Amino acid sequence: MKDINNKIAKVFILSASMVFCASSVAAKWNIAVGDGGGSAQEALGLKFSELLNKKTNGKHSTKLFLNGQLGSEQDTVNDVAIGTLDFSILASNNLTPFSPTVGILSLPYIFESFEQAQTMIAGPTQAELVKNTIRDAGSRIIGWTYTGFRVLSNSKKPVKQLADLEGLVVRVPKNEIMIETYRSWGINPTPMSWSETFTGLQQGVVDGQDTPYTTIYAMKFGEVQNYIADLHYSFLLEPLIISESLFQDQDKATQKAIIEAGKEATTYSVQWLKDQELVINNELVNKYGIKIDTLQDEKEWAKRAQKAVWPKFYKSVGGKDKVNSLLRSLGRDEV
Repeated sequence: MKDINNKIAKVFILSASMVFCASSVAAKWNIAVGDGGGSAQEALGLKFSELLNKKTNGKHSTKLFLNGQLGSEQDTVNDVAIGTLDFSILASNNLTPFSPTVGILSLPYIFESFEQAQTMIAGPTQAELVKNTIRDAGSRIIGWTYTGFRVLSNSKKPVKQLADLEGLVVRVPKNEIMIETYRSWGINPTPMSWSETFTGLQQGVVDGQDTPYTTIYAMKFGEVQNYIADLHYSFLLEPLIISESLFQDQDKATQKAIIEAGKEATTYSVQWLKDQELVINNELVNKYGIKIDTLQDEKEWAKRAQKAVWPKFYKSVGGKDKVNSLLRSLGRDEV
């Protein structure tokens, strides 16, 4: 009965949203957010909402629906594409099935630092991903959440080196690049939707998962996880997308306000992460008693993943030349 009621509520919310999608009349737009309160996703959504309202002189406002209230992150991409949902903030790996070239952001160790992620957002690769997502997914990327490196948490044992993965059941998103990454490290991960992850960890269906520190804290994973390995294989950039049909229905002034609000919210997200990540790390240790370990052999993790995974996905992310173009822009050697 609960599932039925949730579906009815979602249909009602999305149907109400459609009333406003036809023109630039004053509207309250809905933003789906996969993560919970206190997350980097929420911070971006709140800042974008504030800026949009200000730039449109109060004409347009938004409402955030946290914790996947409007469906899984992949479901919301579909809803945005067909115009029954206005905006969504989601992990880039959940946009990849709809716009494969976004998968370049999920290649293991494509980013070696926070600064390299910033360089990508400011460069031609990001602009091309925006165009491709409009073409492939009927959605326009207007902002990015800087959420941080995905670290590996689990309930069973410390992970300090690659061999320590043996025996762990690790949840990953339903994303082929991430699945193949874990296989390159010698284990078969368990694909699981984000909405099922906390319950899966709580019930012991899976032992661990990987998300950034900010997400672990916002989703209260500290209640069901005991250890974190400070992994750096994937810097999580989470796009804010708008229905392209909704965007095109707006007048030029409103389109300009949406684009500017997205860019400014992205800049805000950079500083938010810098300000919050150390505080959150301390909270995970002091509030939940989580033990955080540094990997002793991360060069081996990177070597295995890049060798086994990158060649399998050159074609889907736009070709090896696209990967090399990004690497050059980051000041790294080509492959």
